Amino acid sequence: MSFRDELEKLRESGVASIRASADAASLEEARVKYFGRQGLLPEIMKKIGKQAASEKPELGRMANEVKKALEQVFEERRLQFSDDAGAPSYDWSLPGRPAGLGRLHPITQTTQRIIEIFRKIGFEVADGPEVETEFFCFDALNTPADHPARDLQDTLYLARPDGQGNRRLLRTHTSSVQIRTLVKQPPPIRIVAPGRVYRRDEVDATHAACFHQVEGLYVDRDVSVADLKGTVEYFFQELLGRGTRTRMRPHFFPYTEPSFEIDFSAESAGIRKKEWLEIAGCGMVHPNVFKAVGHDPEEWSGWAFGLGVERIAMVLYGVNDIRLFYENDQRFLHQF
Repeated sequence: MSFRDELEKLRESGVASIRASADAASLEEARVKYFGRQGLLPEIMKKIGKQAASEKPELGRMANEVKKALEQVFEERRLQFSDDAGAPSYDWSLPGRPAGLGRLHPITQTTQRIIEIFRKIGFEVADGPEVETEFFCFDALNTPADHPARDLQDTLYLARPDGQGNRRLLRTHTSSVQIRTLVKQPPPIRIVAPGRVYRRDEVDATHAACFHQVEGLYVDRDVSVADLKGTVEYFFQELLGRGTRTRMRPHFFPYTEPSFEIDFSAESAGIRKKEWLEIAGCGMVHPNVFKAVGHDPEEWSGWAFGLGVERIAMVLYGVNDIRLFYENDQRFLHQF
């Protein structure tokens, strides 16, 4: 008898034997007979290696077909003897499994808390895409290609430009949402722009390459630094408590002039390591920004600010490592 005939005979006898099993016990006997270590199927598989080299591929294919055919018939018969084949059986006396309640991530909670404070004083929420063009992310913000500030923020560029040939990249700040709002909406404008942003920062306990921001923009006639300072003080007292003190230090941002860093009193927030901690940046909108979006800087003025949500959350919840927010450790997240 040829090897091919042996395979075909094994298929016929195996299918017939398995289908003839009268109960689970006899089916188990058939399983051992054909699939066990010393079973007929493993034994015939061993013989393939002794066949002519030119026939091995074809014989191997036939052997696999036989194996699949037997496995299929066996599984069909097994289900007929199993409880799975009929209606499912339940022990209704067992206690139920309570469904766990989800909760908002601490970053989401912090973002919502920031937005709510600004809603109280008339700000609206604006949104924009995370994949931006250089115009909205840099050029319109008084940061041309040769500006040194780009080195600090340049991030991942996409290989394909947009339909107008502009290079695209992952946005480095939500200031791009401010520009989009200025382009499509005439002043006065009062918005906050929350969202995810990307930087070339080295990841450590206080920095991440991907994090969240909330930026704000207020544009109207005769807006001054006094309006900015008053809003900053109001916001941080609402966020961190009435006793919170803030100060503004001169700084440089290409899209605001004058520009300031905002510090808050660490002691008033219960942080003893430092007297002051940097928490945000702000400034008066640069005239070149108004010109880039088609508004007259002689008629309109305004201020803008930006802060990192993770940094705020670390202060609010006493977290000392930003990476804890992204590790998805339920033990950590369930505390909030």
